[in-house]
Amino acid sequence: MANIVPVRKDQHQNIKIASKRDLSLVANQHIAPISAREYAQAATCYPVVLVKDPESTRYRSVVMLGLEAGENLYYSEEKWDAIYIPQSISLVPFSLGLDPEKEKTLTTCVDLDSAFVGEDKENALFDAEGNDTDFFKGIQDSLGALYDNEVMTEKFVQELAENDLLLELELNINFSNNEKKKLVGLFGIDEQKLQKLSDEKVLDFNKRGLFIPIYAMLGSIGQINRLAQLRNQSAAEVKVNGIQFRPVVAEETK
Repeated sequence: MANIVPVRKDQHQNIKIASKRDLSLVANQHIAPISAREYAQAATCYPVVLVKDPESTRYRSVVMLGLEAGENLYYSEEKWDAIYIPQSISLVPFSLGLDPEKEKTLTTCVDLDSAFVGEDKENALFDAEGNDTDFFKGIQDSLGALYDNEVMTEKFVQELAENDLLLELELNINFSNNEKKKLVGLFGIDEQKLQKLSDEKVLDFNKRGLFIPIYAMLGSIGQINRLAQLRNQSAAEVKVNGIQFRPVVAEETK
């Protein structure tokens, strides 16, 4: 059970963080948040999709780590089977949270129950005078950048929605035991509508650099084959015989 609290100098003067930290926290996590600024790198390793919050109209930008809930095909105790690690999970055991002493203000938080936290670890958060160490300053800068990227991603996704460029997808999987599974609630870029954008809108998108994450997201869809490959190389008894993303609209119009 996580024990995530705001970092306080008077309470956590002696807290230290391990130099070597693994990603066991997400061992059973089949998706992970990703920012649009990371798409170009993430697309070389993972499928990048949007998932819709069932309780609102908001979309979340994520990478797929597995083909079903509780499955992370990239994680093992020995290694992470991808060169790029999403920023959202690389900062463990730190995160951003609301500061209880300052209304609507975010602050650096740490999971005190994490195995990477303790007075016997290597990286101090504060020096003998109570000042932030260079290590802690680096963490704060990274969390600040993560927040800025999340804000930018929300605006990017909103722009896609406002220009009717989102396409609902379903992932069809055929397993070696003849079981078929369909994953729904996924969204990608509607390539046909993208090609029909007006010249004015194309110029606007190009000037603002929006095509970089758009085409990275489109290209990432092929990484679903990598997930199938990782599944078939794992200890899972049931292998993947076939896998394919399909537009939900196309299915309905048949």
